[in-house]
Amino acid sequence: MEYFNLHSFKVSPKEAIQIQEALRKQVFLYKSCPKIEIIAGADVSYHKNKMIGGIVILKFQSWEIIERQYSVQPVNFPYIPGLLTFREGPALLAAWEKVVNEPDIILFDGQGIAHPRRMGIATHLGLLLDKPTIGCTKTKLWGNYFAVGEREGDYTFLEESKEIVGAVLRTRKGVKPIFISPGHKIDVLTSLEVVLKCIDKYKLPLPVREAHLWVNTIRARLAKIEGK
Repeated sequence: MEYFNLHSFKVSPKEAIQIQEALRKQVFLYKSCPKIEIIAGADVSYHKNKMIGGIVILKFQSWEIIERQYSVQPVNFPYIPGLLTFREGPALLAAWEKVVNEPDIILFDGQGIAHPRRMGIATHLGLLLDKPTIGCTKTKLWGNYFAVGEREGDYTFLEESKEIVGAVLRTRKGVKPIFISPGHKIDVLTSLEVVLKCIDKYKLPLPVREAHLWVNTIRARLAKIEGK
C-alpha cells in the first residue's frame, strides 16, 4: 500500500507506462498457488463522475458470501486501454482497505499479463496487495488465439510472440468465450483451473459476477439518493 500512497495514481499517461514497465520485472508466475479456502471477486462500476470499487468475498466452492465492501471515488484518470489500473485502482484499493476476511486469491474483471506491458489491473493490483490474482474478462486486449471449441469447458491458449499469456475459455455452449490471464503469484494453467471451478450457469466466474452485481447495486443506490 506504500506504493499507492506515494503515487496515488495521479500521473500522466506517459508516467503510467513507465511505472508499468518498471513493475513488470517484479511479477511472479508460480506453477501453483496456496490452498484456496476464501476467494474474492473485484469489479468497478460508474455513476456520473464517480466510480464504485467493489469486492465480494466468498467461501471457495460452497459460494457462501461472507463479506462485501465498496468505496466510491472520483474519476481522476482518462479511459485509456492498457492503463485501466490508474483509473480504477484507487476505488478498488480503498474498498480493499475495509476488508476483514482476507481472501487467498482475487479474481478481477480485467486483464492480467495478457497486456502490452504484461501489467493489466489484476497483475498491477496483485503486486500492490501481494496476492495471487487472476484477470477474467469478456474482451481481449492482447494476444492471438485459434478458434475455441463450441462445448462448455473448451479452451485454447492466448499467445503473444510465442509466449502463452492466458487462455480463452468457452463457459457456456453458444456463448462467446471469456479471456483469462494470470495476474501475480499464479500461472496460466492454475488460473484456468481456478476459473473452471468458479463457473456455474452464467458466463463469468461466480466471484466476478457477484462483484459486478454488488457494484451495480451500489450504483443504483447512489442514483436513487440523488434522484436520478
